[in-house]
Amino acid sequence: MLRVLTSTLRFPRPWKPLETRGCSSNPGAAGREIQVCALAGPNQGIAEILMNRPSARNALGNVFVSQLLEALAQLREDRQVRVLIFRSGVKGVFCAGADLKEREQMSEAEVGLFVQRLRGLMTEIASSAVMGLIETTRGLLPGAGGTQRLPRCLGVALAKELIFTGRRLSGVQAQALGLVNHAVAQNEEGNAAYHRARALAQEILPQAPIAVRLSKVAIDRGIEVDIASGMAIEGICYAQNIPTRDRLEGMAAFREKRLPRFVGE
Repeated sequence: MLRVLTSTLRFPRPWKPLETRGCSSNPGAAGREIQVCALAGPNQGIAEILMNRPSARNALGNVFVSQLLEALAQLREDRQVRVLIFRSGVKGVFCAGADLKEREQMSEAEVGLFVQRLRGLMTEIASSAVMGLIETTRGLLPGAGGTQRLPRCLGVALAKELIFTGRRLSGVQAQALGLVNHAVAQNEEGNAAYHRARALAQEILPQAPIAVRLSKVAIDRGIEVDIASGMAIEGICYAQNIPTRDRLEGMAAFREKRLPRFVGE
């Protein structure tokens, strides 16, 4: 059983430097629907993915999804990145969901393949923040993992209600249901959520990066299986963390009553 579990988990591996896109020093990225920027100074270690498809309200089209998968693959290999923030370059919109105009032009085979790619993307991001699953109002069903992730977040009965009705939720309603962690009042610039995300990223940034990543693996994979298998996954993740320099540094810092200096090794 442990051999099977080990083969299905993706643990941290050596990373390559990030080629940043979307920064002011790279004007060639302006036309891309997905832009990547690594922040500097006190924000070093935070990377941002900017979704910039204003013509379609950041809808998930073929080019958009391809560029986003490319960006995620690149970020996964970068050792310097500890926290990732998704943000929108389209005022008043985060992501409008699937590009139904584009999908209407696809054949049945192309639709199946595209939805499969969306499932892979949602698994890669591992995000359960849902403001509304309105697919049934368009003659569709949630095809990017919504029918599987939402029941795990809310329970079967409430998930069915939201999917069957296609109900849209406000940020406050989504927070009350546990779909999002924070709901903030909008500011005049329209970027209050981004500032909250940056503040949260600053809280994560000083923590041991390998321990954070392995904790994410243990949670994401453990929630998909029974408790015994979940405990086995946790044990595998813990074993991966034992030989790290960061674990020894954390214990030494505690003993010496100082802040730890984690290096991600």
